[in-house]
Amino acid sequence: MINDITMKLNMDPLILQALKEDIVDEDITTNSVMPKYQQGEVELICKQDGVIAGLEVFERVFLLLDSNTFVEFKCRDGEQVKKGDLLAIVRGDIRVLLSGERTALNYLQRMSGIATYTASIVKLLEGSKTKLLDTRKTTPNMRIFEKYAVRVGGGYNHRFNLSDGILLKDNHIGAAGGVKKAVAMAREYASFVRKIEVEVENLEMVQEALDAGADIIMLDNMTPEEMKKAVELIGNRAKTECSGNVTKENIKNLLDIGVDFISSGALTHSAPILDISLKNLHRII
Repeated sequence: MINDITMKLNMDPLILQALKEDIVDEDITTNSVMPKYQQGEVELICKQDGVIAGLEVFERVFLLLDSNTFVEFKCRDGEQVKKGDLLAIVRGDIRVLLSGERTALNYLQRMSGIATYTASIVKLLEGSKTKLLDTRKTTPNMRIFEKYAVRVGGGYNHRFNLSDGILLKDNHIGAAGGVKKAVAMAREYASFVRKIEVEVENLEMVQEALDAGADIIMLDNMTPEEMKKAVELIGNRAKTECSGNVTKENIKNLLDIGVDFISSGALTHSAPILDISLKNLHRII
């Protein structure tokens, strides 16, 4: 069940935008073969093993087109699904079922693909203290859905947006004139309740960030050997995060470093979709 207030508040406008993108004036194909109301039913079938995410978003697409649409779910977000599983039955105006099909599936396939990919990496981190984070490398107007899918897959959310936290990256540091100045300026500007994270690229910058009193130090694009030395240097003086082209294939190189967090843009920008289809549409007489 989607119980995130932010998700609920933002979901409808974004889904409506997606529907308007697909149904500009009319669904000319559907209107040509189904000119008037006819009740029908269609099955949601899983065609690939994975973790399902976005069922209520899928449902909401049809409800926004016609509030009388009914979806009977056979599973819940976060569950493992198998090829051939019946995930849901959708009943309603056949015109609505046809016109909403692609938008509804786009959300469900994308979100389930992210949840599946995230879960596969979380499994590799089992037994360690390290938590898997997403990033802001999301599809425009899809962030809230993609970050929800990461949580369903067992990952954690980093910043949702630029108002959500202070992260001093290389260009911020360059603009400020160095790590020490950047942290000092951030401390002066932001509320005392805000943590300050600093991105560093070498051990010299790690020491600068420690001296400046950074709360979180992100080890960006450093070698595993450099990161180990950085973690030892930092100790308990700051939380540690590593990042930089982290994928399912190379995360094994980071497992014994001992960082608190690993962030991966691949969770949202490179996860393949989960193959799901609406099949066997038929009239209900």
